[in-house]
Amino acid sequence: MLESLLIANRGEIARRIIRTARRMGIRTIAVYSEADAGLPFVREADEAVFIGPSPARDSYLRQDKIIDAALQTGASAIHPGYGFLSENAEFAEAVQAAGIVWVGAPPASIRAMGLKDAAKQLMIEAGVPVTPGYMGADQSFERLRQEAEIIGYPVLIKAVAGGGGKGMRRVDVASDFVENLESCRREAKASFGDDRVLIEKYILNPRHIEVQIFADMQGNCVHLFERDCSVQRRHQKVIEEAPAPGMDERTRETICRAAVRAAQAVSYVGAGTIEFIADSSEGLRADRIWFMEMNTRLQVEHPVTEAITGQDLVQWQLDVAAGKPLPKTQDELRIRGWAVEGRLYAENPAVGYLPSTGYLDHLRLPGDIRVDSGVEQGDEITSFYDPMIAKLIAYAPDRETALARLSASCERVEIWPVKSNANLLAKIASDPDFIAGAVDTGFLERHDTRLVTKAPDERAGALAFSALTRKLPEDPWNALPGFRVAANRDFRARLSVGGHAMWADGVGDTSASSSFIDGSRVLFERGNAWEIRELSTETAHAASTATDGSVLSPMPGLITFVDAEPNQRVAKGDRLVVVEAMKMEHTLRAPFDGVVDAVKVSVGTKVTEGQTAVIVRSGED
Repeated sequence: MLESLLIANRGEIARRIIRTARRMGIRTIAVYSEADAGLPFVREADEAVFIGPSPARDSYLRQDKIIDAALQTGASAIHPGYGFLSENAEFAEAVQAAGIVWVGAPPASIRAMGLKDAAKQLMIEAGVPVTPGYMGADQSFERLRQEAEIIGYPVLIKAVAGGGGKGMRRVDVASDFVENLESCRREAKASFGDDRVLIEKYILNPRHIEVQIFADMQGNCVHLFERDCSVQRRHQKVIEEAPAPGMDERTRETICRAAVRAAQAVSYVGAGTIEFIADSSEGLRADRIWFMEMNTRLQVEHPVTEAITGQDLVQWQLDVAAGKPLPKTQDELRIRGWAVEGRLYAENPAVGYLPSTGYLDHLRLPGDIRVDSGVEQGDEITSFYDPMIAKLIAYAPDRETALARLSASCERVEIWPVKSNANLLAKIASDPDFIAGAVDTGFLERHDTRLVTKAPDERAGALAFSALTRKLPEDPWNALPGFRVAANRDFRARLSVGGHAMWADGVGDTSASSSFIDGSRVLFERGNAWEIRELSTETAHAASTATDGSVLSPMPGLITFVDAEPNQRVAKGDRLVVVEAMKMEHTLRAPFDGVVDAVKVSVGTKVTEGQTAVIVRSGED
């Protein structure tokens, strides 16, 4: 058994690994950046080592600092978690060269699967079906455009070295190809240091099905069944479940057997995930599922597999790294029940899912389901890393009950002042189409209007009214409701709820949940958080968007591209500036037809939320 373990990661996954390692009697060592010094994973580890400034490139991506920390603390092994250096073959080799056990895939396997074009060729040779596309060495613009035409739109541009939804763009028409190719290459270069791309046919009714595989050093390889990760936003998973709805035994056997073949083709060891794309236009069928890529690490969504199999995948990883054989054979693994996971993000779905940063002054997460979180009340969500607050995992004997539990749990989430997608998760899990299994990767975009709450409804107004009246003085002459002798307490008031002015009615008290934080009055309702104000004494929030032609940055970030210059004529929707925040690109576009009056930023400018980037005026003058 391993004696000590350094975790080359942060937040939720670091805490997750610490829990299992402690149970196994393994000493844990955390590494942390300046921004993470106060986070729970640093306190919970047996030892912690500071490795540098907040940007990942200066800390969590510094191979030398991490290996030095392992040597200084006497760590016998390094677990990379997911993201950062988890799929970096050079880092794995450096760890092994330092005499430290690498808790991950062999470097050769990482390389084989790390480049999507080479991985697809390997899968073809192994008899694993792959999606049609172009994976050639000629990366000229003209060749890529020609291949896209041959494949036929829509197509998917994917970074050869990509992963986690980064460096990926869907293109529906030829006129959009140039802009999307440039954006994809920039993001790929920034994220992976490699701007090469491949082109694939975009499946119009795609489902994202992935299979958890595990292999040991003795040559044993098993699968732990499939997960469905089809509910996505910008290729980032939002909800994952296991098993996949609508999966029959014949199709399951076919896809899982293909996943094992894929792992064996690269002499795999450890935890890995084979990702497939399925054409679901006629349901899940064995002949309509193709290999997409392999993730040579533990996945974010591994808890749903743990729930339905009863296995601890981190313990499997640590045992395999120590040279032990797999603890179960294929025949001993069974699916029991249903599990679904919702990723709770610090973002605002109502304004295009923009990231939300700041301190978690108030944080309440459900206590009756599994919650894997990297933060606690009082911690800060920064712009340096992924905006995930927690993973909420519901398990039950059947899918309907698991979804109901997840929805109810998400409705009880309370977060302020950071925005979150808790209400969105609750609504997805209770959506009739989702419950019926009518889902593909376009589900969220297709049902955005009914799933994303953009403003409070009458119920929220009534609850806000009740919350205010409960906190007002008992003196009837100072109370918000009107006072009438021997009459019912029936009244209306003008309120600001979440920045939206509305008339609210109330009769008596309700069970509204409210919190009063630093003078702010906040209503927590079905996963939403609305600041409430009485408009008779206070004004509503100022509008969040400028109407004078000023194009504002919607979040703190870094300007990575400027496509505007003074006196340039633009049409409504034209790209002006690209700002990068939390590892994602956000394009700022012209608000109307006009002329660029001024450009206030340049590439490399660090902007704050609400800072003016470009000013556009209408007409010639």
